[in-house]
Parts: sequence; C-alpha cells; structure tokens
Amino acid sequence: MAGSTIDHLVSVIVFLGAILLFISLFNQTLQTAILYQRHRNLASKCSDLLDNMLLNPGIPTNWGTSNCTPTGFGLQDPEFTQYKLSPFSLMRLRSSIGEPVYYPGTKTYYSNITMGFGDYLLVSFTQLIDYSTAAKLLGINNTYGFQLTITPVITVSITETHSGNPLTLTITVTGKGFPLSNAIVSYCFLTVVEKGGQSSPSYSSSFDTSYTDEKGSVTLNFQNIDATKSYAFIAYAHLSGLVGVGYHQRVTADKRYIIPFVESFEDRRVILAHSYDVHNFGPPESAVFFNATFVLLTEDFTLREMPMENSIGKIGKVNYGKGVKFEYCPVTIPTYNPGILVITYQSNNEYGVILMPWGINSMAFPIVFGDNPFGKEWVATDIRQVIVSGIAYQAQLALWSLEGYQVIS
Repeated sequence: MAGSTIDHLVSVIVFLGAILLFISLFNQTLQTAILYQRHRNLASKCSDLLDNMLLNPGIPTNWGTSNCTPTGFGLQDPEFTQYKLSPFSLMRLRSSIGEPVYYPGTKTYYSNITMGFGDYLLVSFTQLIDYSTAAKLLGINNTYGFQLTITPVITVSITETHSGNPLTLTITVTGKGFPLSNAIVSYCFLTVVEKGGQSSPSYSSSFDTSYTDEKGSVTLNFQNIDATKSYAFIAYAHLSGLVGVGYHQRVTADKRYIIPFVESFEDRRVILAHSYDVHNFGPPESAVFFNATFVLLTEDFTLREMPMENSIGKIGKVNYGKGVKFEYCPVTIPTYNPGILVITYQSNNEYGVILMPWGINSMAFPIVFGDNPFGKEWVATDIRQVIVSGIAYQAQLALWSLEGYQVIS
C-alpha cells in the first residue's frame, strides 16, 4: 500500500513538472512570436516614418528659409515632388556630430559641421530644430527614438600630387564601392590674389570641364601656381543623373583667419569673425583682412559669381577682441539659391581661403540628426535615394522602441 502511494506521488510530481516545463516552453515561444511581430511593426513604422519625413515639406512649407519653428516636420523641397529635399531645411537640423562652437561675440552656441580646415558650416542654435522638437512634431516622443543620416552617394576626392609649378591635382570619383568612369567633371579653380600690407585680398577664377578615365580619375595641371600660393579647388562630377562634389584648399595662414557663422536664414545673414575669438590661439595677434564673394551653383553644375554690392562688410577687416570687446562683420547672402560663400583673407602677409555652403548640397555636407542607436535592443533601418538640389544623397533612418522589450526565459 505504501509502495503504490509513493508511485502515485512520484507520478504526480513528474506530471506537474512536465506541465510546468511545457508552460515555460510555450510561454517563451509565445514571447518570441510577440517579439517578432513587434519587430515587424517597428520595421513598418520605420519605413512609414522615413517617407513621412522625406515626402512632405513640413508646416509652414518655407520653414527652411525662415526663422520660424515649424509646426509640422518635413524635409521635402516645397518646389518639387517625390524624394527631392530642401537644402535649407537640412541646414536647420541640429547636427549630432561635431562639438558645438561657442562664440563670445554673440554669446551663442553654433552647430558644428566642419569637413576640414576652411570648410565650415556653423549655424546658430537659435535657428536650429533639435531632436526633441522633431520627435514631438512627428508624434513619436517617449515612444520611439531615431537617427536620420543623409550622406552623399558620390565621393569626389581631390589630391595635390605636385605642389610646384605646375600645380597638379588628381580627382577620383567613386560611387558606393565602384569608380565612375567617363564622368563629366566641372571644376572651378580659385587663386588668392596677394595684395600685401593692410588690404583685403581678392581672387582670380577659372572654369573648365574634363572627364574621368576607366578608373574614375582625372589629373589636371595649373600653370604659374607655385608651392607658396593659396587656392581653392571645387569639382562637380556627374554621370547618368548621379552628381557629387569635392573640394580642396591650400592656405599659408592657418591660425589667423575668418570663421563664418550663419545667424539668420530669413535675413540671409552671415557674420564673419576672427579665429582668435573662437580658438584663443594666443599671441601674436593681428587683424585679418578679408574679401567675401558669393558664387552661385547653376543648373549645369558650374559656379557663377553673384554680386554682393549691397552687403555691408563684403570687404573689410576684423580685429581680435579682448575682454568684452569683440568685432565681427555681417554679410548678406544675395539669394536663397544654393551656392558657396568664398572668403579670401590675409594676415601678416599670410593668405588663405574659406568656403561655406549656402545649402548643404553645394558642398555635399553630410547630415546626422537624432539620438545614437548604439546599445539599443533592436534597431530597424530603412534607406531611400534622394536628391538635394541636384546632388545625389542616401537617406537612412534608424528607429528603435523606447519600451525596451525582450524575451524572458
């Protein structure tokens, strides 16, 4: 009798153990299925959200060229349809890369997208749309996190292969892992004209076109340019609807120079400041003389100089400010069409040239906007090929849930 009771107890224990094991396995399978469905929903949400950003211009439609805060978030160029983005709406996104720059002359921080010495895009925080504002306008705050990355499809690399006379530059054009052979290369070569003394330098310019070889490269020679001359070279490569931009500068003054800050999109106002007021390099200190010119990017991807006669401070100087005294000069961009602000400068008979894009496409600056997806449990991504005023970009959205769900075993 005692033996049969023990057998029954053992059987019940085994039965209950089997039920518990089955429930555990079933629960884990159910959680995995739910998690899979949530990931599918996240991927669908990512695709829908990316299209929502790229296929509407926002409210108001001209928020990219005004100083207002939009009430609806969108990046499409209001003058076009499909995946064509506004170069100025993109300029107003607060970059996730680069440390902000503080300029004591205006007591303001500036978003910092710098592609190397002499290639600056510094926009006042008062003009920018930050990540939290965009999330609220998109209706995903406290629900989803995201990062939007917009990068050029075509890479145009420029290398100085011979610095003497003649100057030799090699241009290499590549796509996503492949060279662009037989691509048209339209270029602009700017040489700083040295005047010396207490005067503002100007520049001379030449324009021409060439073609890449089967390796996607072309070599150009420029006569009467020795190793002491400052210059800037800007090239636009295009083939079968794909367009990319590259640029290269050589300067002899890399401490005392001009730094441009975008102050107002609506007024098209940019201020030119002394580098010592930003970096505090220390002595020796001296004024920087400058000449600011705007070159317009035309439909055939050539640059054309546009007058700035009505702009205060087009030619002038800025002194290094001490204490509470800071000096800067305002200039007014003459148009809302994309182009490049070219600033030639000299200080103590040393020369250089600064380039600032007006519209990110004119110099193919990348944009990274939003939070960092690193370390998130699950991140969905989707991409689109877009055009920003003729320049080919790739837009990628990374999206993740803020709920932090996972399988519990």
